[in-house]
Amino acid sequence: MTELAIHTDQLSKAYDKGVDALKNLSIDVSQGEVFGFLGPNGAGKTTTVKLLTGLLKPTKGQCAVMGLSPSLRQTDVHRICGVMTDSARMYGQMTGMENLAFFAQTADMDEKEAKTRAEELLKAMDLWNARDKKLRAYSTGMTQRLSLARALVNRPKVLFLDEPTSGLDPENAQAVNRLISSMASGQGVTVFLCTHQLRYAQDICERYGIIEKGELLACGTLESMSKSAQIYPKAAIRVKDGDELEGFARTDGGWWQTDLTQEEDMPPLLKKLVGDGHEIYEARIVRPTLEDIYFRYVQIHGEEALS
Repeated sequence: MTELAIHTDQLSKAYDKGVDALKNLSIDVSQGEVFGFLGPNGAGKTTTVKLLTGLLKPTKGQCAVMGLSPSLRQTDVHRICGVMTDSARMYGQMTGMENLAFFAQTADMDEKEAKTRAEELLKAMDLWNARDKKLRAYSTGMTQRLSLARALVNRPKVLFLDEPTSGLDPENAQAVNRLISSMASGQGVTVFLCTHQLRYAQDICERYGIIEKGELLACGTLESMSKSAQIYPKAAIRVKDGDELEGFARTDGGWWQTDLTQEEDMPPLLKKLVGDGHEIYEARIVRPTLEDIYFRYVQIHGEEALS
């Protein structure tokens, strides 16, 4: 049985003047999982990370990281976690090498081990040629990669990432994605990814939580959330010009589409169309995207708030 890396139970945080940044969050994330925590700026993602890493104490509810309470054992939690957020600043007057070696030593490595670890990460992040440059001379993309390297310096078991590919060109973004995936699959690192980039999250995450205004709207796999939101896959059929398919809607691209209750309905549907005399030129299943599912839940939440 896979053990939990992150557990929250009715986790809540209210700031001064009664502002609820997080309301009754209950989620579980397994070890080695890449979990996408999705929502706009101000949704409660950063507050959640601060609670999970012990930087904030909850107003009510509880949470645990690898079985440890962040409120009671903050130092132990920090020892097993890596955090990459906008607030995790480094030192502009120090070089890339000096920054990483410094943070490696704060993770209880001796000087030699810290230098070796810094060298490994600089090479992995394609920053080796910039190792002796001051951080303030780094581009946005270089700074982003160095921030990820800093989060990895202590070989964390749980990695909290906030928009890790922001400012990266497509090639470097792909390299970061491969690194994240390999850490999860090969090393069992749990990745808690905070992002509002839905297409990016769909490429890299296994499960998702959708949060808005501090409330969890949905949690699960793409398939389970699409079923709960009643968003079904579609059969897309292309036939000869002039042919029409009853019960289908024609799209701008010349395809005819209809909902499928389940993907297994596709073969009998095609068999019926051919039996009815239609010539099928192309056929494919169009599956719901994370973007489709996300905006459906936001829409449902908005309607509930108005009712």
